[in-house]
Amino acid sequence: MSNQSNTSLQDIKGNWREEIMAGLIGYLTTVYIVIVNGSILSEAGISLETGMVATILASFSGTLLMGLYAKLPLILIPGMGINALFAYSIVGSTSLSFQEGLAVVLVAAVLFLITGFTKLGVILKEAIPESLKHAITVGLGFFLILIGLENSGLIVSGEQTIIAIGDFTSPGFIASLLTLFIAIFLFMKNIPANFLVTIVTGTLIAYLFGLLDTTETNIDVNAGDMLFIPSFTAMGDFEFWLAVFPLTIILIFENMGLLHGQLHMLKRQNSYNKAYQATAFSSLMSAFFGTSPTVSAAENAAVVTSGGRTGKTAITAGLLFLLTLFIIPWISMIPDTAISPILIIVGVLMAQNLRNVPLDDLSEALPVFLIAAMIPFTYSIADGMAFGFIAYPIVKIAMRKQKDLPAVLLIISGLFLTYFIMKIAGL
Repeated sequence: MSNQSNTSLQDIKGNWREEIMAGLIGYLTTVYIVIVNGSILSEAGISLETGMVATILASFSGTLLMGLYAKLPLILIPGMGINALFAYSIVGSTSLSFQEGLAVVLVAAVLFLITGFTKLGVILKEAIPESLKHAITVGLGFFLILIGLENSGLIVSGEQTIIAIGDFTSPGFIASLLTLFIAIFLFMKNIPANFLVTIVTGTLIAYLFGLLDTTETNIDVNAGDMLFIPSFTAMGDFEFWLAVFPLTIILIFENMGLLHGQLHMLKRQNSYNKAYQATAFSSLMSAFFGTSPTVSAAENAAVVTSGGRTGKTAITAGLLFLLTLFIIPWISMIPDTAISPILIIVGVLMAQNLRNVPLDDLSEALPVFLIAAMIPFTYSIADGMAFGFIAYPIVKIAMRKQKDLPAVLLIISGLFLTYFIMKIAGL
């Protein structure tokens, strides 16, 4: 009993060496968001450089908040899928300006925050079946696997199929394959800092194959571009609230699913409320930094696997994000072939949550498989979740298990159905 207590205490306290290493690995596996999110934001009307700085500041402040307030080793970065929703739908497909789009982000974040400090958050958490929570984690795992395979060039768009295996004669394919096999070997041997070793080794392999992009990147941003003032001039318009609805739904349930899976890995489920609140505050701050909302990064599974246990890890990663302002030219040189294998392994680890689903009960399994399949296949976390949440009450009613359907869950399913109807109507 004493040994178990000491082990648990050590896990909570952590140690600086392991925590810093986990923070470094988490940073290296998520820093890609700086360039990717900056590029997506540039489609909404700001410069690439401004978008990159906004991403850095939002990731720094959110991750630091998570470390200091929730004392958890979780990194917060602008969410993939959410950024596309912001840039291409909220701003790009409506009459809303970039600043008015940021007002949508702010309102959605406030509603998200309300659920974190009231009983509404607890009600929502208890209303969502465990199987659907695990399904979101599994779906995100498959999504990471798909992204890793795609970014590495191991799969490509097929001429007669949706996807196909990459070109075996391509230097990028060979480098990715070698790095993936090395990453698997190091991981299975439990080599200390195996993900970091993979990144260094993968970068060296890419260099030997002539794949490193050594093009210099210069950042030219005015201090005034680092903070934005959201504009509420369109708040009285119907399309403003049509934009608020899907963003709020996605923020609440995507983070709920992410945090559930990650805290389950950490065995820190009792920290859920503070983690949820920190994430909500971070989303709110994103509106003032000029970016789409931050979420708990799916790559946090790599942080946990690397030994991250406390807020020290998040503080380390947050500070490294801030330093990225000065080292963007060098960070941008790390190739996808070096990072993608880590995403694939982390995706597999997340997909293991499937074992927590009662697969012998089809009324639970069918919605789970819909979410797990549709998140990667639609390339949208929101759409993938909608399929499963809409299907859940349908299969329960069909199997005469209406007692398994809380009223709150029916409302949520109805909202997702409304979300689909709005998309069908082109709203």
